[in-house]
Amino acid sequence: MNRGLHRGLKPLDDALPAPAGSYALTDQISMVKRSHQRSAEFGLQANQKPDLGPLARTDLAILLAQNQTLQSFAVPVMETMFQHIRHTHSMVILTDANGTIMHALGEDDFLYKAEKLAIHPGVTWSEQSKGTNAIGTAIAEKCATRIHAKEHFLAVNRTLTCSAAPIFDHHDNVVGVLDITGDYRSVDKHTMALVKMSAQIIENQLFTASFNNAITLHFHRRAELIGTPLEAIASFTPGGRFLSANREAIALLGLSSTALQAHTFSSLFDLPLSGLLDHHRSASPTFLHLFQHSGQEIFSRIELRLERGMFQLTNPSYDHSFDSIGRKVTDIVATSASSNAASLTGNAPAMSISAARRESHLRMLNTGDEKMAQAIDKVSKVLGHAIPILIMGETGTGKELFAQAVHQDSPQAGGPFVAVNCASIPDTLIESELFGYEDGAFTGARKSGQIGKVLQANGGTLFLDEIGDMPLQLQARLLRVLQERVVTPLGSTRSIPVKLDIICATNRNLRDMIAVGAFREDLYYRLNGLVVKLPALRERTDLEAIINKILEVESGAQRVTASSQVMQLFKQFQWPGNFRQLVNLLRTALILAGDTREIRHEHLPDDFLEDVVPTDENRLTVKAEQIMSGGQKLEELNLSVIQQTLQSHHGNVSATARALGVSRNTIYRKIQ
Repeated sequence: MNRGLHRGLKPLDDALPAPAGSYALTDQISMVKRSHQRSAEFGLQANQKPDLGPLARTDLAILLAQNQTLQSFAVPVMETMFQHIRHTHSMVILTDANGTIMHALGEDDFLYKAEKLAIHPGVTWSEQSKGTNAIGTAIAEKCATRIHAKEHFLAVNRTLTCSAAPIFDHHDNVVGVLDITGDYRSVDKHTMALVKMSAQIIENQLFTASFNNAITLHFHRRAELIGTPLEAIASFTPGGRFLSANREAIALLGLSSTALQAHTFSSLFDLPLSGLLDHHRSASPTFLHLFQHSGQEIFSRIELRLERGMFQLTNPSYDHSFDSIGRKVTDIVATSASSNAASLTGNAPAMSISAARRESHLRMLNTGDEKMAQAIDKVSKVLGHAIPILIMGETGTGKELFAQAVHQDSPQAGGPFVAVNCASIPDTLIESELFGYEDGAFTGARKSGQIGKVLQANGGTLFLDEIGDMPLQLQARLLRVLQERVVTPLGSTRSIPVKLDIICATNRNLRDMIAVGAFREDLYYRLNGLVVKLPALRERTDLEAIINKILEVESGAQRVTASSQVMQLFKQFQWPGNFRQLVNLLRTALILAGDTREIRHEHLPDDFLEDVVPTDENRLTVKAEQIMSGGQKLEELNLSVIQQTLQSHHGNVSATARALGVSRNTIYRKIQ
């Protein structure tokens, strides 16, 4: 390609191709007309040369310092976006509220072309400066905007296609713009969905970070959407007075920002603030059920960031980062199962809390795999008999999900569920975390002491994840708690009785650890009243049902499915990351699929395709999928691909093998 971005391209005219649907929407046409009118009023002319001068280095440094918080949240998201648009002649851009570029990511070839059009840090892309363009128009219209080719006001920019979304602060002011800009010929209809979703992620992170001395509620009418960019977020003072809410929360609550200022937590959700704090103190990772005055049930998660003397941590069982699952499989399958079942039967209202409790959470996890069904059946029979349960399985197979379901089905369901990851707590802290401590027990201890996880779980269930990583000296103390059902905090002489169920989980072979003296044999036999092993995802026979369930939850009303070819790839993949990997992959595919209601081969990340297609047979399968038509069988298509390639290489087997990326033996075997 020529080094100038618009050298060697056809002259721009009315026949210039536009992305599908861009001119079919009246709103798009009206928006572009308004922007062109503003551009003309600014005194710009279509054929003029734009101002390409960037800010002085000092001024740019000041601008970056003023927007440091925005950048800190945006840059990691931009890096993730860039992985999705590699090899598309595009770049990711972040600007400030005035449209001045602060950060840009792109491949070298397009960055060079972008330099020619002044798409680099320090250059302002407001409408006043550059006329109609996605960044400036998104700021002016305060909405996500796509400007393609001739929709740009300045002719020099008409070789570009740009998708931008404004980023709002908690006062509903635009604080920046996220944009993907590329060559107009490489337009992708999924780009806008990626930009809007990514901007929402940054916006939610900015919102949460804005309230350090506050109670922040993450909520939605659908539990599975909590922890996603679509969640509603509202913050309240420590006394319960309303502070602010993101746009999703305002829409969900049905009140304007001004009207919400007159409310408190209690007036909005019909629950005393003390009830909210009690739920947090219980350390239960289950969602809190709340009700609006309309009677509509919502699911919520509490995040407390309060000053000294009050709670300081969010519930440690939740992971709210963009790169992780964000919410565990239990939120996808178990927590939402009742609402999904209701929607499938035509009963839109969600179940009441009492009705949901009558449903077996363990049975909800049974989606057709025989090994899972056997594990569920065994556990169901021992519930209520004080038999400890040990869950075995690889990392990511849903051990905590399974433990939560056991708790919800047990007689202790009304009590707290306290999860402790023995591998994530430093050896020097795990004893105080588990058993608590009294005032002055050790240097640095809180004056008021601390209640340990064992006491927090009193009346409920204590889940010890990665029990194989518990230090040996603590195993002896845990054994005493299990035998005597009393706990003694550090620095105390009091032994406090406790009544709780114990569920443990590990991905290690405890018998092997016993053999080398790394795990106590007496503790092992105390814990393994019933041992169940959860199958890895690659071993499950219900993979298709699991994928369909996750897609149903993640895609919402759009009901996206996976094509038969993609489903076949999923079934042949080994899934080393189990559920965590699967959920992340499906979320990425949904974003890339955009408005398409079927996930196809082109919507899958490159790294997944490289891992899932390592063999000669699979390379042929992918090539066959790319030309599939008329319902031909895959094996027939494989042979057809080989025959066509052989013919094009005049029967040369070696050349055919090189062209297909397979061995000559594979070619010989297929044609025989």
